Amino acid sequence: MTAGFWTGQRVLITGASGFLGSHVVRAVKEHSPKALWTPSHREFDLTRETEVERLFQQHPTTLVIHLAAEVGGIEANRLHPGSFFYRNLMMGTLVMEQARLAGVEKFVSVGTICSYPKHTPVPFQEKDLWNGYPEETNAPYGLAKKMQLVQAQAYRAQYGFRAIHLLPVNLYGPGDSFDPILSHVIPALILKCLEAKEKGSPRIHAWGTGNASREFLFVEDAARGILLAAERYDKTDPVNLGSGMEISIRDLTARIAEAVGFQGEIVWDASKPDGQPRRCLDTSRAEAEFGFRASTPFLEGLARTVAWYRSTLERNRS
Repeated sequence: MTAGFWTGQRVLITGASGFLGSHVVRAVKEHSPKALWTPSHREFDLTRETEVERLFQQHPTTLVIHLAAEVGGIEANRLHPGSFFYRNLMMGTLVMEQARLAGVEKFVSVGTICSYPKHTPVPFQEKDLWNGYPEETNAPYGLAKKMQLVQAQAYRAQYGFRAIHLLPVNLYGPGDSFDPILSHVIPALILKCLEAKEKGSPRIHAWGTGNASREFLFVEDAARGILLAAERYDKTDPVNLGSGMEISIRDLTARIAEAVGFQGEIVWDASKPDGQPRRCLDTSRAEAEFGFRASTPFLEGLARTVAWYRSTLERNRS
């Protein structure tokens, strides 16, 4: 990355205290921008227009990285489809509009892999984004985030507003949420395996059939990709951010059990949803446009995630 790009920037990062946000903040700090704003939800409710207007009045900004989102795994999406849709839609719409009105020079919109159609051919290519309806359990969230792409393209066409849209695949790594309701698949399975091991349980129950597949991107790689895009990419087309590595949930669960040291039985509950059947991205556009390629091997990233969570548990118990 070019240090000169960052030294003159006044950067505002929404969702800075979140999983991905904390890593993006750390990465931006390494490049010593002129200013770095990391507003919290307690300070500014991004679903309220007056609050977002006040945010930009108080923080003169040249570059926005919009990461704020209401997120969760399959269960959280099933329980809260309305709030996931409303809050994500309003945050994206209001933050981009007020950024435009405030004269922000560049806007990085970070969407989600959940915006893709349920039966997208693998590997997912950006051109397939509009070829069907998303997987039902997370469609409200995916469609709300997808509107950020529509808004970015419309604003570039009418106002010349330099907004880009990125589509990161499932993230994992240190700092992820291990809340039983809100967590995604990797922390949820780590939590199950660790608890079963500590209690001496002979088995764990996993959701679905195990036949669905996912792709995972280490969170530090994702942060690096976002910074590269902010610096080097300036087009209307959305861009996938991923590792290009596909693994079935069944194999993933076995790898996590091995990493944790759980040797019991894994029982699959087919009454629970699998979610989207397959997820794996074509990442060639990111490499061609701004030189991004994931660099963290999956098992290394998984080991670091398990180690971080174990150390967190030990600190909380002491």
